[in-house]
Amino acid sequence: MGAAALWMASIQAQPFAGTQPLTMEGDIAAQLVGGLDRYLDRVLETAPANRARHWSRDFSSAEAYVRSVQPNRQRLAEILGVVDKRDAAQLRFVGRVGGAISPNPALIGQGSGFRVYSVEWDVLRGVHGEGLLLVPDGDAKADVVAVPDCDWTPEQAVGLTPGVPESHQFARKLASAGCRVLVPSLVDRSDTNAGLPGVRKLRQSQRETLWRAAYEMGRSIQGYDVQKVLAGVDWLIQSRGSAGSSRRTGVIGWGEGGMVAFYAGALDTRIDATVVSGFHQNPELHNEPIYRNVWSLTDQFGGAEIAGLLAPRRLVYEVGKYPIAEYPSAGQRGEGAAPGKLGPPNPAGAEARSQHTSEWLKEVPGVADWKLIRVGADEIVGGETFAAFLEGLGISGAGDGSGGGAVTRVGEGAADPAARMLRQYSEILEDTQWLMRESEFTRKEFWKKADRKSADTFAQSARWYRDYFFNEIVGPIPKASLPANPRSRKVSETEAFTGYEVVLDVHPDVIAYGILLVPKGIKPGEKRPVVVCQHGLEGRPTDVADPKKDHPAYHTYACRLAERGFITFSPQNAYIGENRFRQVLRKAQPLKLTLWSFIHRQHEVILDWLASQDFVDSTRMAFYGLSYGGKTAMRIPQLLDRYCLSICSADYNEWIWKNVSARHNYCYLYWGEYDMPEFNLGNTFNYAELSWLMIPRPFMVERGHDDGVAPDEWVAYEFAKTRRQYVKLGLGDRTEIEFFDGPHTIHGKGTFEFLHRHLKWPK
Repeated sequence: MGAAALWMASIQAQPFAGTQPLTMEGDIAAQLVGGLDRYLDRVLETAPANRARHWSRDFSSAEAYVRSVQPNRQRLAEILGVVDKRDAAQLRFVGRVGGAISPNPALIGQGSGFRVYSVEWDVLRGVHGEGLLLVPDGDAKADVVAVPDCDWTPEQAVGLTPGVPESHQFARKLASAGCRVLVPSLVDRSDTNAGLPGVRKLRQSQRETLWRAAYEMGRSIQGYDVQKVLAGVDWLIQSRGSAGSSRRTGVIGWGEGGMVAFYAGALDTRIDATVVSGFHQNPELHNEPIYRNVWSLTDQFGGAEIAGLLAPRRLVYEVGKYPIAEYPSAGQRGEGAAPGKLGPPNPAGAEARSQHTSEWLKEVPGVADWKLIRVGADEIVGGETFAAFLEGLGISGAGDGSGGGAVTRVGEGAADPAARMLRQYSEILEDTQWLMRESEFTRKEFWKKADRKSADTFAQSARWYRDYFFNEIVGPIPKASLPANPRSRKVSETEAFTGYEVVLDVHPDVIAYGILLVPKGIKPGEKRPVVVCQHGLEGRPTDVADPKKDHPAYHTYACRLAERGFITFSPQNAYIGENRFRQVLRKAQPLKLTLWSFIHRQHEVILDWLASQDFVDSTRMAFYGLSYGGKTAMRIPQLLDRYCLSICSADYNEWIWKNVSARHNYCYLYWGEYDMPEFNLGNTFNYAELSWLMIPRPFMVERGHDDGVAPDEWVAYEFAKTRRQYVKLGLGDRTEIEFFDGPHTIHGKGTFEFLHRHLKWPK
């Protein structure tokens, strides 16, 4: 490089006044996302020690202990979505021949001392449990729900059909020992029915599809599974009669069934003994299939804490064989399925967690009922495990489960596993659709505390809802722990403005980054308004603020606003890097955090720094974002009073339908953006309710008729609720929507007028 070129480069790299030179090289956006990942690694590492803040355990007696952990039990139920009242306990013996249901009891198998029936039972709202009931020939010694892995059929689990070795058929062995055993069917990991059967087929696990729809509605696929198990427990207990009143109840499971058994035993104190096999409570849920993702689980519960909810009842935790699976499979590549693996735990990590469990439980009265049993790497419910479980059920002298003999088929009434799987999948999917349809009324009830007498009373009462949104939906990280330490370099200059890249510190590894455009001709002492211009998915600040780049969605709107005299700042948001940022989000969610947790603090630092500039009017700082930037416009200005208005472009929507509807092609159920669902948002905030958090500040929507994110009708339907609330509070002049004949893009007509008017800046 010659001397002249070096001189020009040095001039171009000059920092903005009051900042240090910015020397970062490479892809700063990727470095930003990587920093969030490292921050979360530290949170994950300290999570076990920090969980104590959620617990207040009373060790004075077993009864006092159980009472003291009841709030934690309730919280586990809430995050699993086990919150619905179950139907009255009813179980039916059914025979299925050619798809028809017989009214007669369906005896389908005979074992050593027991009979096998095909059954179904009511759970809730049209969701049913289906499977097998193994009934001993004499009086039952105990009642057990035996939950196989989701990739086993109940028939395989008891030996009626091939697929599971005889030594692994723990349900059959329990029946041979004199237990009455209910074996439920779980939705499997295949993509057989994924999507909307008969309408749209997906190449992702059925369990992932159900997770996506359920998560937005405050439910989970494992929560539905637990409800099926607990509905089975309801019936088993109810059906005993007085002669069986002293009979004990147990739950046992392997693989996915082990997870369900663990949660069911933790939630229901009627369960006297629990066996968990083939499942470990993995603190790194982001590495497992996404259907195991549970909001805030790792923040509040590890395996030890969940075991603590079972204490002082019998818990047998078996370390042996584990299911192995990987997603997406070879046939699902590029189809939008979220990545994840199942397999044995890391031995060192498993040992540490076992030790933590022992430490956690050692002070609990009656803790002798916690047993950790190691078996062979290909063993399921080994002899010692079997005997320990029976002991917990009050059964002695029943052996180690090594005998029992095979089960023989009787009659032709066995269920069609494929038809049963379709029913099981479709019933849960339909329940998520029912929850979606009812959510309008659920949110209305949730918002009944809002005081609508005036704009002032509404804004005051809405602070509770803002806090709820921040703490329960977004998830806060601490305020910035570092000085901003602004660094910058000049990156552009036109006749109208000068552009600078700016980096600010938030926390160790967490930075804010963006492009500042400063209009020329600002007079000494003059203070101007600021518009923060936010890019969308996979975007960069240069997409909106580089005068040499005309992106078809953004049309360099930050530059156009700077040419009108507005100061603009275009931040880099974290939703970039395809699955990289989505996996960061997945790491965050079990820690009760989201990408918004970081974006919120980044914008706090950005606004504070902008407000410190002597040419900025800190009372006139606005937000304007497109697409994912529009999602930001619905979440960040609502939490930051420094934003005096917000404009949502190409995103405002009937957001709950957008995430949950199985019928519409617009829905995120069907696309690769598995980052979109937000836990329980459907029952608390749609876009109208989020817009109300802006009141009394101005709020606007920009919408192109040809924008494929949703039809105009959805947008107009939801915005009517925004506008009505503003009008009813005497603020009708502070909200509007502009429809234009165009695609997913910045239009920059009515929105620019809106900015000029409400920021009081002449055209």
